[in-house]
Amino acid sequence: MKKCWYHYLWIWSLLYFSLGFFNILFAWLGLISFALPLIMAIGFGNKLFCNRYCDRGQTLRALGQLGFSRRRDMPAWMKSQAFRYGFMVFFFVMFGNVLYSAWLVYSGAGSLQAVVTLLWTWQLPWQWTYSGMVNPWTAQFAFGLYSLMLTSEVIALLTMLVYRPRSWCVYCPMGTLTQIVCKAKATKK
Repeated sequence: MKKCWYHYLWIWSLLYFSLGFFNILFAWLGLISFALPLIMAIGFGNKLFCNRYCDRGQTLRALGQLGFSRRRDMPAWMKSQAFRYGFMVFFFVMFGNVLYSAWLVYSGAGSLQAVVTLLWTWQLPWQWTYSGMVNPWTAQFAFGLYSLMLTSEVIALLTMLVYRPRSWCVYCPMGTLTQIVCKAKATKK
């Protein structure tokens, strides 16, 4: 199979997590992963980003081709609309929590927590990645966004290992949101 340029977008994921490991402020680049799918869905009315240009999807595809997936079908409940919408709401509530934490630091009601929280449970010390050169709220947002992105990456990798390579794509919060946008655009026409 001929490789297209977008098959190498897995490099973006690797770069993102590597840069954030050394300097947390690079976590702000994660907003690209939030904005591009929505911009493309609103602009084109399709899920082209999800199907072709998603760095996480390309990472999962590449790892699946290397044999890291059991290639089993997902259970029906994970494909259900209720689960997908519920996970999307949960994910965006967690993103709201990231924004709220940054707001607390900005307003002086909270202090900077230089930790990355994995799977919304385990706090990993991550102090070496912040040099104090920016406002603390900027760093707090970066720590929160990196936590969210790393958590979703771990969930995606675990799902890939147990099920099909791109099983994460079935219930990805951004994919679910872009699907809602695409359906709304199609209904409008």
